[in-house]
Amino acid sequence: MPKKRILPYIILGIINDRPGVTGREITTEFNTEIGDFWKASHSQIYPELSRMNADGWVAASTSKDNAKEKYYSLTDEGKRVLEEWLDQLVDTLPIHEDMFSLKMYFINDRKDKRVKELIDQQTALLQKQLAYLKQRQQLVFPNPSSIDAHFGHYLILSRGISRTEGQLDWLATIKKDIQ
Repeated sequence: MPKKRILPYIILGIINDRPGVTGREITTEFNTEIGDFWKASHSQIYPELSRMNADGWVAASTSKDNAKEKYYSLTDEGKRVLEEWLDQLVDTLPIHEDMFSLKMYFINDRKDKRVKELIDQQTALLQKQLAYLKQRQQLVFPNPSSIDAHFGHYLILSRGISRTEGQLDWLATIKKDIQ
């Protein structure tokens, strides 16, 4: 069964939050906030914007200063499609390409030196990720009004912090267990 395309809905959400956003600015979102939990490259984004424009979900305009740069806004149809998607309940768990878990799964001996190496490496990666997420939280949500303005984003960032802290706690417990 083909995987359902999610990228158009993400792009609709970005444009809804930032009417008049450019393709370059949409791409940048995947390098910052959204990129913390969903990846897409410009080679995926621009063709999707063209399809969405052809489908009547977005309108593209240019400025007299730069005729090459397109500025995107939602059409009424695009708003309807986004609202319809947001109304759908999530009924599946996310599937991740988690190389750490995959490699650990195939190591059968508790004393295999790769267990400790993988745990140490994963711990370092997660500590770096946790520092980044906490820095983003302080920068993007410095006060209660900024939380209220983008509450869903705040919740997802908080979930990322909590999940990362939980993984670090689990790794510390496992490391003690194998020593």
